[in-house]
Amino acid sequence: MSEISTLRRVEWLLAALHRLGVSERWLTTLGVLKAAGGLGLLIGIGIPVIGVAASAGLVLFFAGTMATVLRARWYAHLPYPAVWLLLPVGALALRAATA
Repeated sequence: MSEISTLRRVEWLLAALHRLGVSERWLTTLGVLKAAGGLGLLIGIGIPVIGVAASAGLVLFFAGTMATVLRARWYAHLPYPAVWLLLPVGALALRAATA
């Protein structure tokens, strides 16, 4: 559901992105990438290769998010992308364990 917040440009998100040094023009791209990753995970239930690709994409997305938080030195905010990063990592681990 965070992609909806991203696409709707809610105030708390705009304030956070400003503090992180991320331009508002990236919001649509970020929202679409998160939505595509989530949809890919759902499709991956039936078509595993799409799920693996979506998981890998989301791992890169949230690793980039963590790098952005570290670059801005906003360490108190670091747990949020870290928790979201665990979800696609878990999906990849489950796929590897069942392959």
